[in-house]
Formats: sequence, C-alpha cells, structure tokens
Amino acid sequence: MNRMIILGGGESGVGSAILAKKKGFDVFLSDSGALQDKYRAELEQYGIPYEEKGHTEELVLAATEIIKSPGIPNYTPLVRKAMEKGIPVLSEMEFAKRYTSAKMICITGSNGKTTTASMLYHILKSAGLNVGLGGNIGRSFARQAAEENHDYYVLELSSFQLENMYSFKADIAILLNITPDHLDRYDHDIQKYIDAKMRIAQNQTETDAFIFWEEDPIVSKEIEKLASSGKRYTFAEHKVGNAIAYLNHHEIDINTPDSTFVMEQDLLALEGLHNLYNSLASGIAAKLLDITDENLRQSLSDFQGVEHRLEKVAKVRSVQFINDSKATNVNSCWYALQSMKTKVVLILGGTDKGNDYGEIEQLVKDKVRALVFLGVDNSKLHRFFNGKMEKIEDASSMKDAVQKAYGLAREGDTVLLSPCCASFDLFENYEDRGNQFKECVRKL
Repeated sequence: MNRMIILGGGESGVGSAILAKKKGFDVFLSDSGALQDKYRAELEQYGIPYEEKGHTEELVLAATEIIKSPGIPNYTPLVRKAMEKGIPVLSEMEFAKRYTSAKMICITGSNGKTTTASMLYHILKSAGLNVGLGGNIGRSFARQAAEENHDYYVLELSSFQLENMYSFKADIAILLNITPDHLDRYDHDIQKYIDAKMRIAQNQTETDAFIFWEEDPIVSKEIEKLASSGKRYTFAEHKVGNAIAYLNHHEIDINTPDSTFVMEQDLLALEGLHNLYNSLASGIAAKLLDITDENLRQSLSDFQGVEHRLEKVAKVRSVQFINDSKATNVNSCWYALQSMKTKVVLILGGTDKGNDYGEIEQLVKDKVRALVFLGVDNSKLHRFFNGKMEKIEDASSMKDAVQKAYGLAREGDTVLLSPCCASFDLFENYEDRGNQFKECVRKL
C-alpha cells in the first residue's frame, strides 16, 4: 500500500490528509509545531494517525510520496534527505489535481493575487458557474477535491506552492507582477524567486491561456525563455505593445479574440492603479470563459474587496483608518501609498524579509506626515528613514501604534497600516495583526 506522508498540519496539510485517506493511501501526518484543536479533531474523526511538536525521521523517510505544506522550504534537512533518497515531494496542488478534471484558473504575482482570485471567483460564481476557490486562500484545494465536485477552480498560488508542482497545468494562468519578495527564502537570489513564479505557465499547450502584465520589466525578459505554448494575453494601464486590456480615456477595454468588452472606469468597485490591473486580468479570464458582458460588468462593480487589503475600518474625528495588514512586502505598501488621496500617517514594521525601502522613499516624502514603527526590532527602518522624516515614533504593541498614529494625524488625514513586513514578531499572522488594528481603532 502506498504510504503518503503529509508534512505540516495546517489547512493545506489536513486537507491533503483527508483526500489521501479517501483515496485509499496509508496516511501519516507530521508537524514540527503544535496542531490547532480543530485540525487535531478532524484527523481523529477521519482516523488519520499523526504526530506533532517534532518529526520522527524514520517514519517520514519511509514514505512512497510526501506532500509538503507550502510554509516548509525545500532546503530543510528532512525534506532534503527525502529528496536525496528519491522520494517525490509534492505540493498539495500537484496531489489534488490528480483527482479532479475541473478547469484550473491559477493566479500568482508578488502583489494582488488574493484580490484577483477573490474577484474572479466572485465573477464566475455570480455568473452561475460551479466554482471552488482555493490554494493560498480559504479552504484547501485538496479538501474540496475530497468533499466537493466543482467544474472550475480559481487557485491563488504562492511561489512556495509553485515550487513543488511538476505535472500540474493551468488552463488559464494569470501572472500579475514580479517584485522582490520572500528573498530570505530564496538565498537572497531574486532569480530563484522569479523561476518559482514563472512555473505558473508550465506545461501549457496552445489551447491554454497565459495572462500577464505587458509592462512588467522582469516578466518581459522571462517570457523569452518560456518553453510552454499557452496563448498570451496582456493587460496594461494604456494601449501599449500587445496589450488587449487597458484604460482608454475613462473606460476599460478588453478585446479577446471573440469579444469586445467596455465599461466605465468609475463603475469599478475597487480604486487604485493596482486594482485596475487586477480588474483587467480578471476581465480577460472571464471573457475567455464566455462570461456575458452584463454579468462581468455587474461583478466588477459590486465586488466587495478582500479583508486586510486597503480595508476602510472607520473614521474617527475625520481621520480615516485603513487596514492594509496584508501588505507584507514593500511593493504592496507602494501600491497602497500610491492610491492615497490625503496626507498619511503610516504604520510600518514587523519581520523584515530582506526589504529595500528605497522603493517607497519618494512616496513617503510626498505623502506621509509621520511614521510609526511597530516591530520587535525597528533598527533597519530607523537606519533608512531617520533624517528623511521629521516625525518618527516607535510602538511596542498595536494599541500603542494606533494611539500614537491617531495623535500624529491631523483632520482629514489617513492612518494607514501597511507594514511592508511579515507579522510573526508580534502577531500570529497578518490576519491577527489586521484584526487587532481594527479592534484598537474601534476603541479610540
């Protein structure tokens, strides 16, 4: 009997374990940390043996195959040993794809992938398609493959998930952008990160579609090396190069081989240049899937946005508070600042992933009234911003950060939590950070 070892017991790992069990594998799940109660209960309910707070090496290395959670790097000693022993190490996506013939619409990018995946899911679901949403968002793809039967999946894919996908193929692949991120995981070698992202287009044939940003300097170079033959469709702010979707005066135009879609820009639910790109990418995919103009127009105008991404929390004495906790890299913060129409008090900081703050320096000078650094170690932020900004304060908790930011803001300003960093120094994850921010704002 094939022995399937699952490394990592979060949503991805437990979903994979349930699918493997249902498909008749001899399953064992191993996590180096403690499992959440709900996941422990599920494993027990399905009769899946597991261990936590450490891996038993000989058990793991007795695997026929290993499914690895995306948070575990390929360079960890145990994963390396397994690979050296010739044991295939797969991502959840690679495994789950074996058990569904649904159409795969896959989205990656350093920024915007959650918003675009959520938007596209909203468009397809509103149009009446039987569609699941998974990958780096919501319920795991494997769990859905085990328990549900969809005709389409919209999958948000991180570079970590793409690393261990081999025969997987996207029917529609969307690559929004590539900017430096997670370089701590890629030996500070951006090419390794780029290579992981470009896997989104692997194995595509001429019946498949590859949608990407026409003007992305990195992608434009990489596209030359691409071996797969998906049909290419690009979007841009204006009609340039081969772009088929763009802004034309004050309306968006999307011209796919079989259709021409036009919509007033003012009707788009989400503001900002990055959200224009997200809407254009979603729109191309929707038209390739024959969504009607009417359905697409409706969905692009009533989409609610994503929690923790430029989320308006409240106005307190005419100071607007915005939660952008999902901005875990510098480029995300750049987009957030770019979309601000008022002076800003910016809350930054957390676990630095090899950030270059030079990218936001000019926007900070132009738009930011004051900075609040929220992290265990703010020394790198101080080294960069000291002398460039008049008002900088440090905060040791979210409550402290919100109160200091409120004190620094003037009437009509925006207090923006857009941290540029991961959250693990003071918070469980970016959701916890965003939720604490919202709670503290509401108590002002």
